[in-house]
Amino acid sequence: MSRIMIVVGHPQRTTFCEAIGKTYARAAVSAGHDAKLFLLAEMDFDAILHDGYRKEQPLEPDLRIAYETLASCDHLVLIFPLWCGDMPAILKGFIERILQPDLIAREKTENAMNWHIFANKTARIVMTMGMPVSIYRWWYGGYALKLLTRNIRISSASSQCGIRSTG
Repeated sequence: MSRIMIVVGHPQRTTFCEAIGKTYARAAVSAGHDAKLFLLAEMDFDAILHDGYRKEQPLEPDLRIAYETLASCDHLVLIFPLWCGDMPAILKGFIERILQPDLIAREKTENAMNWHIFANKTARIVMTMGMPVSIYRWWYGGYALKLLTRNIRISSASSQCGIRSTG
């Protein structure tokens, strides 16, 4: 049995992304996995890093639960729509906020550049869009996927956060 964290990064409720997330969670549970669904539209947190990475911004209760779920899960699923060539700001803010405490704790240590915070996890990215994939990659250069695979390192190669893609 795997522990699965599903994050729907859409700021609105009753969306196609939410339907995908709920369906994924139901299917995972029916297959015997432990799945937890996080709808960012329902969560109460400030998506802005007011002091950047200079000073820790305490996690709100909803973010604390999400952080603990991420720390204990085996598999992460990110579901979001493509908006203006990128993920919605609420998802980017969620990722920055949830990673901030660990990145600040590592600052000025021998592990400062070691982002393997969440080792031995897999991830799947589900990105919805209203255009053909070929246009997205040609016009936008696959920016949202590059952000996740390069900066956050959700990839099949060396993973910056310790999370590797499942395809």
